[in-house]
Amino acid sequence: MRISLIAAVADNGVIGKDNDLVWSLPDDMSFFKASTRGRHVIMGRKNYESIPHKYRPLPGRTNIILSRNAEYDASSAKRSPSLESALDTARNAGETDCFIIGGGQIYKLALELDVVDTMYITHVHGTPEGDAFFPEFDSSLWEMRVIDDHPADERHEFSFTICAYHRIK
Repeated sequence: MRISLIAAVADNGVIGKDNDLVWSLPDDMSFFKASTRGRHVIMGRKNYESIPHKYRPLPGRTNIILSRNAEYDASSAKRSPSLESALDTARNAGETDCFIIGGGQIYKLALELDVVDTMYITHVHGTPEGDAFFPEFDSSLWEMRVIDDHPADERHEFSFTICAYHRIK
């Protein structure tokens, strides 16, 4: 099973503020939806709770929420006590391409555990204020390919570049 990470990251490393996104980038959201549709998506509890109720769980995907609280009600999503067990759940279900979708602590854990094969990072060209950050990573361990370069326009406050990073074996 390929394990992918997908995130939108500002030039200053910000990925969110007050448990919410700090930008509206509809074309990037379309990329996220197309990439993760039909797949298992793994996210932390806070990230899950930041999703508006009408989109929770994310439709068309098997949602796995990381929470050590065995009493946590993940509704129609699955709950897992650890990233490792969440990955096992996806693998045992026959998943071929699982996505880790945040937040910051979960991204950091996935990179520390060295389980990520591919990262899809939308580099948002701006420096908004925030309180959640994407972890630093050693770019020499990854081969980067640009997927799309998008200008700022009437629908997108910031320009952005979507990149795929493939782990160098």
